Amino acid sequence: MPETHARRRAALRSLLRERDLDAQLVVDLRNVRYLTGYTGSNAALLVHAQDEPGDEARTVFCTDGRYLTQSAQQVPDLERVLDRPCPPALVERAAAGTAYRRTGYESHRVTVEDLDTLTDVAGDVELVRAPGLVERLRMIKDDAEIEALRMACAAADRALADLIEHGGLAAGRTEREVARDLESRMLDHGAAGPSFESIVATGANSAVPHHRPTDAVLHAGDLVKLDFGALVDGYHSDMTRTFVLGRPADWQRELYDLVASAQAAGRAALRVHAEVSGVDAAARDVVERAGRGEEFLHGLGHGVGLEIHEAPALAKTGEGRLSAGMAVTVEPGVYLSGRGGVRIEDTLVVRDGDPELLTLTTKQLVVV
Repeated sequence: MPETHARRRAALRSLLRERDLDAQLVVDLRNVRYLTGYTGSNAALLVHAQDEPGDEARTVFCTDGRYLTQSAQQVPDLERVLDRPCPPALVERAAAGTAYRRTGYESHRVTVEDLDTLTDVAGDVELVRAPGLVERLRMIKDDAEIEALRMACAAADRALADLIEHGGLAAGRTEREVARDLESRMLDHGAAGPSFESIVATGANSAVPHHRPTDAVLHAGDLVKLDFGALVDGYHSDMTRTFVLGRPADWQRELYDLVASAQAAGRAALRVHAEVSGVDAAARDVVERAGRGEEFLHGLGHGVGLEIHEAPALAKTGEGRLSAGMAVTVEPGVYLSGRGGVRIEDTLVVRDGDPELLTLTTKQLVVV
């Protein structure tokens, strides 16, 4: 999609001109992918602020000879340099010209050692800290990104449905067995892989928010928490569902109903211009009124996209407001140490009206 990537580079140029920068050195591979479509393991990009779509003569892409064919296919619209390492090669190129006097760099991604290397070859180029510019653009997803997220969420939904239908979530299995089974089914439904290491937590382990699967055996009467996602075209889905194996105890049903109410309140608060801290508060207030505030141990949610966790952060300490096109999770949880916990999580897209729900598995308490 060369036109899509050209539009994204044009948006970055607007930010560069606001900062009085002549160019930006992009070294984060996810940002390079966002701006060019390139998916290899080595690359950097030098974006000139005064270029225009269709005339990007001073914008240069760099990779190495291993990706000669791939880069020609994926980045056909930019000048290409084959070198390694790429960032100093592009800065050295900038130093040889006169059009890159103030060049920003991703200071949040460049180590002190790497900066020393860049400075050694910069010549008269002034290297200016310019963190997070591409990430600002990535917060608002375009139609192609949202479609990739839909596909990733659909792969996860279908994998979970398959797991349950074929008896994969059952007493006697271990957390690791369920996790491997679920991840395999996501591949069967079109995922390139899991978004992250799947969480399967049974019994008391379900009270650990980021429990890693073990050989713990699922037993009748357990709460079982599944937090997982699928990766499609580089985009991550994220979903959590909590089940009961057998008839739920009263405390389990009460805990589930509380978290479900908090999750509904958080989803309802997803509105354009809403403060992200206010969205967190909408869900957290439900839990606090029930006297469980100290057992809601994390923020309400986060952005998703080319990373599983990206801006914005829906949290007490989160800053900023929501905009249409942001893709976020809403995932309240309440965790009773030593007994069990419940988390319910969806991936949604903020819209001008109601948010678009991408994870479609039921949020009713499912008894397996």
